[in-house]
Amino acid sequence: MTRTYTDLKPTFADTGSWTSPKVLRHQASCRPDATFLIAPEEGRQWTYAEMLEAAERVSGGFLAAGASTGDRVLIMAANSSQFIRTWLGSAVAGLVEVPINTAYEGEFLRHQSMTVGPRWAVIDDVFAERFAAIREHVASIEKFWVVDTGRADAALEILRGNGWAAESWNAFEEATPKAGEEPAPSDLASIFFTSGTTGPSKGVAMPHAQMYFFGDEVVSLTRLTAEDTYFTCTPLFHGNAQFMAAYPAMIAGARLVVRPKFSASRWIDHLREHDVTVTNLLGVMMDFVWKQPPRDEDRDNRLRAVFAAPTASSILREFKDRFGIEAFVEVFGLTETSAPILSPYGEERPPGAAGLQAADWFDIRLVDPETDEEVPVGEVGELVVRPKHPWTCSMGYYGMPDKTVEAWRNLWFHTGDALRKDADGWFYFVDRYKDALRRRGENISSYEVEQAILQHDAVLECAVIGVAAGIEAGEDEVMAVIVTSRPVDAAEIWSFCEGKIPAFAVPRFIRFVDALPKTPSEKVRKAALRDEGVTSATHDRTALGRH
Repeated sequence: MTRTYTDLKPTFADTGSWTSPKVLRHQASCRPDATFLIAPEEGRQWTYAEMLEAAERVSGGFLAAGASTGDRVLIMAANSSQFIRTWLGSAVAGLVEVPINTAYEGEFLRHQSMTVGPRWAVIDDVFAERFAAIREHVASIEKFWVVDTGRADAALEILRGNGWAAESWNAFEEATPKAGEEPAPSDLASIFFTSGTTGPSKGVAMPHAQMYFFGDEVVSLTRLTAEDTYFTCTPLFHGNAQFMAAYPAMIAGARLVVRPKFSASRWIDHLREHDVTVTNLLGVMMDFVWKQPPRDEDRDNRLRAVFAAPTASSILREFKDRFGIEAFVEVFGLTETSAPILSPYGEERPPGAAGLQAADWFDIRLVDPETDEEVPVGEVGELVVRPKHPWTCSMGYYGMPDKTVEAWRNLWFHTGDALRKDADGWFYFVDRYKDALRRRGENISSYEVEQAILQHDAVLECAVIGVAAGIEAGEDEVMAVIVTSRPVDAAEIWSFCEGKIPAFAVPRFIRFVDALPKTPSEKVRKAALRDEGVTSATHDRTALGRH
């Protein structure tokens, strides 16, 4: 008999409570003095009651500035308590948060800002110059609140010099607490950008109910309770940290420890410092931790569960034994769909399996991507998904109705991912149908990298692909295959990329060719380029001592 995931029972049975303000108010009422957030770098922590007051002060600050229900709030900041308080305060005010990758600048930042038309922005001081550089494209922003990381005065001067209202984020702490219009579970809560694959990156419009449900899936997955402490150091502008770590902790009434950066060498020390019981590992983080020299005290910790996305199966057993971990859990999902595939807690999975279908909540199929006809069990097909309950999937792509219709064709969301299912019901990720890349935990739009490189005056054509990184967890290295109008060396291309492409997306490999392989309809045959991979004519950026 085909198995399914049956453990998913919502913590809050009343779906009318599926909003972050209601969850926060519930916890502040039931456990006001229990610790919610610990920010070690700031030397501070907040109880649930204190976090509610902080969120209401941020809300009051937005409302005093003239914010209206549904306004978008752009957040571009490193992990901090200010990020958490801005996220929750925006929701209390009835606003929509738009987290932006802190590596973005230039065209990447322009596109995402213009797509959502934010009225308000909260940024770390170090990012002020990036907004000044695209001033005419972000005219919708009326005011900035600046988080002080050491350059706040200079940032305020830059922003005000460009005609924006701007003040320190600390002004929120002095604001009069006030709530805006209470959001409904069906109201838009957040816009998270996902990688573009055949075009610019798209903003996934997530209603409050979906944000809650995604978080509650992780509560079920990790068996999170009020007795737990959840540690995350992945970026809060990614869903992995915000609605798959911070939000689950709030739903369960647990403690949340947030650090701004991952350190493989200090990972176990950070867990031990706060008696962490649950944490998340994204992409190559598991591999990097494993490669640290073993220590006698590695098992001296309280960690019982790791949420890994994905799990490095080949070292799983040894990793659990080395650190004394009870369970590794995993999901397969997307920002657009929540997680329709989950792994049961504490159960040994078949090697490479991502999990079982959450059949009470989702219909899923594996289909031929050309015909949408379901493929037989055991064969590879594109994962398509649709929810069985309202508002547990996204509302589409913000400002891109054509892309929304394309993705939801035949009333199924098409993930673009190739999976297979075995006779017992386990699903296995096989490959990407789309051209998205993943490097060191970051999703990369091949299209956007191509568009940046094409700005070089000698570049005629460019195809960006992923090639094997040679490490665990299915990561890619970025390769650019380029056609030029004159001789150009690779170092010139790498230098040109600086400031135009996020550092993590700059191609490691560059290969110059006379022509790109194409189909009769003139589409680049990236599969052929991937098959060729790294050749003797390929230039490697690491040979220059750069990463």
